[in-house]
Amino acid sequence: MVALTDLRQDCLPAGRLSVQVAAFAADSTVLRCLDWDRDRFDIEFELQNGTTYNSFIIRGERTALVDTVHAKFRDLYLAALRQAVDLSTIDYLIVNHTEPDHSGLVADLLALAPRITVVGSKVAIQFLQSQIHRPFAAQVVKSGDRLDLGGGHDLAFVSAPNLHWPDTIFTYDSGTQVLYTCDVLGMHYCDDSLYDEQPALLEADFQLYYTCLMAPNARSVLAALRRIEPLTIAQVATGHGPLLQHHLAQWRDRYRTWSEAQAETTPFVALFYAGDYGHSDRLGQAIAQGVLKTGLAVELVDWLETDIATVRELVTSAAGLVVGMPSQDRPDLAPLLSTLLAAAHPGQSIGLFETGGGQDEPIFPLRNRCRDLGLSLAFAPIVVKGVPTAAIDKLCEEAGTDLGQEIERRATPGHRHRPAVGPEAGLDQALGRLSTGLYVLTTQRGDVSGAMLASWVVQTGTQPPGLALAVAKDRAIESLLHWGDTFVLNVLEEGRGQRLIKHFLKRFPPGGDRFAGVATCPATNGSPILAEALAYLECTVTHRLEAHDHWIVCATVGTGRVAKPQGLTAVHHRNSSSHY
Repeated sequence: MVALTDLRQDCLPAGRLSVQVAAFAADSTVLRCLDWDRDRFDIEFELQNGTTYNSFIIRGERTALVDTVHAKFRDLYLAALRQAVDLSTIDYLIVNHTEPDHSGLVADLLALAPRITVVGSKVAIQFLQSQIHRPFAAQVVKSGDRLDLGGGHDLAFVSAPNLHWPDTIFTYDSGTQVLYTCDVLGMHYCDDSLYDEQPALLEADFQLYYTCLMAPNARSVLAALRRIEPLTIAQVATGHGPLLQHHLAQWRDRYRTWSEAQAETTPFVALFYAGDYGHSDRLGQAIAQGVLKTGLAVELVDWLETDIATVRELVTSAAGLVVGMPSQDRPDLAPLLSTLLAAAHPGQSIGLFETGGGQDEPIFPLRNRCRDLGLSLAFAPIVVKGVPTAAIDKLCEEAGTDLGQEIERRATPGHRHRPAVGPEAGLDQALGRLSTGLYVLTTQRGDVSGAMLASWVVQTGTQPPGLALAVAKDRAIESLLHWGDTFVLNVLEEGRGQRLIKHFLKRFPPGGDRFAGVATCPATNGSPILAEALAYLECTVTHRLEAHDHWIVCATVGTGRVAKPQGLTAVHHRNSSSHY
């Protein structure tokens, strides 16, 4: 290892930050942004040893930058990058995925070097186009595509969706035999060691990272491991933690063993899409995210990269199916669709979507065929003719959640409200005596809105004012309550909230308007205030903590008002803990 520079900034409020720049392979440089004091990642999970955000430079006859880093490193990273390379000579920015801790400085880089071509999966490019409000050159890649930088650096791309974002790809440099994997095989561990020389120091953080981020997508992990088996890999350049070289086989074996065990015990949904057709991959990924919220696994299958035997095996063993309509211009795909229908069994949950490619197989005759076969339609067919919007993405996510919940209900009828019996009955009833207030949480993010009846709410502080609430992991609104999101907590009035309670207890179809027939006005943070509420509080999410089947969402309160000073908060009395 040749250390090029080590830039530090030790007095930031966020903690100690530094950048380590080092050569690690021929014509290859890593910029490791070390966040020594980071104590949480993805808001929910506690860290013991900080983390790093890794970015890479590959120089051939042309130059590629692989990923950027978290925006908190803006000044340090850009200074280090300028020392390492002339920004005007960077030809490509490869975005292995668009999670903010890896793409947080894409817009800054393009502002400084607008001639750069951004390379990523189709979903990644679509995400960036909606995030960066300026045109940029883009190149969409998928499994099997190549980018020759010259000088022996011929890059190959491997699709790895759902690890752990829908747009993930791997990048493999055959010249150095380095595989760039972004989150996969990474860990949140911060020290000055570039490599994994001491595995005993890393094992706990490696396993925690897998458990939190990769285990829910175990089947996708196994699919990605199969795709990289033909590659000769000397190093794995991950997005977090040390680079893997000395114990690479050990780390890969851990992933395989853990994922095989997880896949054996977790029911899954087989989701079929056409990666090169219309917006099939984007809609399919959004549906998959909704399914994953319910605790089921998802096996993503590209119509263009599968065969009859694989389709038959997956459909036979899957708990549910999602079918993205393939193109009529590909008659070779018709036998695959016929095999799917032949292998499906009565009662199996299924969802259908059409992507707007222009020549989709007709979706409604297929819906009728599914009904004739005794399949259970988990949601109304989704038909998208134009470019998907954030609202369409949310509709698809909610549809996936509906499908997952239907599978869950069929597996354990009445599981949500099953009364406790035996020794547990006393505990269930005792917990039910924890009385709470009644509230309606409302939120708005762009064109996407959400609402839910809430009762598990507590105040957490006064300086600054804060509160916490519990949100079930499979709630549609959960994805609108991440760090920095805003919402309004509407306080219901005793004896006058029944209409709102009844309304928000309804089961809404995917994409359904939660506020139809309800009078609202916008808060300063944009979320709806219910006109019939006794009081309201405007809140901003600051933390999320995992609590079994719920998230504990912590927020600060910016402002609030009471409409009726003499009114009393509605109180919720329960008989058991299995009811809200």
